[in-house]
Amino acid sequence: MKSRSLKNLLLALCFAPLAAFANSGIQLDRAPDVQGDQAALQNGAKLFVNYCLSCHGASYVRYNRLMELGLSEEQVKENLMFTADKVGEPMRIAARPEEQKKWFGASPPDLSLIARARASGDGSGADWLYTYLRSFYRDEDRPTGWNNVIFANVGMPHVFYQLQGVQHLNHETHQLELAEPGQLSAAEYDKQVADLVGFLVWMAEPDAGFRKKLGVGVLLFLGVLFVAAYALKKEYWKDVH
Repeated sequence: MKSRSLKNLLLALCFAPLAAFANSGIQLDRAPDVQGDQAALQNGAKLFVNYCLSCHGASYVRYNRLMELGLSEEQVKENLMFTADKVGEPMRIAARPEEQKKWFGASPPDLSLIARARASGDGSGADWLYTYLRSFYRDEDRPTGWNNVIFANVGMPHVFYQLQGVQHLNHETHQLELAEPGQLSAAEYDKQVADLVGFLVWMAEPDAGFRKKLGVGVLLFLGVLFVAAYALKKEYWKDVH
């Protein structure tokens, strides 16, 4: 388990400088923090499985870890596990790599660590993903018919366009304008994106919550130890002149 965590960290550190170099100077929107909201993370898991897992794998995360979000094993099997037979298997992609290369020119990246890999001086990986998923616009010059403000000439189509609607880029103002409404309002769509990004953040480090709680506990212990050590020091030195 420790070797796997170390491998994940090394991969994130390798990718992070590339992301920072590629995205320097981009204005990112702050992603809402939903890490303490189990319902939001469960919804994010559902969105990931339904919209992302057909092309993007999460090979460093096993389905049984989704039970840490408050889901039962039965709920995971019935509602979220479509690319594996056993709950202990990794979250692999549904499509074949050779098919993806034919469709997109290259295999879409694994998303296990994407929330950490996209961190840069412009903002956190969560901020980048939150902005990116809300910045698609119609571009008939692109093979997929879509482009993105913060990822120019992206190969990924806008898989959420039915939810968000169709945006056009005003080249005079460089602003996105909603041309065709989607199934959700802007606020509703932003909430769905926030939940998905929250899940991607959790997926990149599922033990982050435990690590933070442990850190607080250690600091409290050190505080108590300091008080006890100081009291002992005063008692020891009180008769020394």
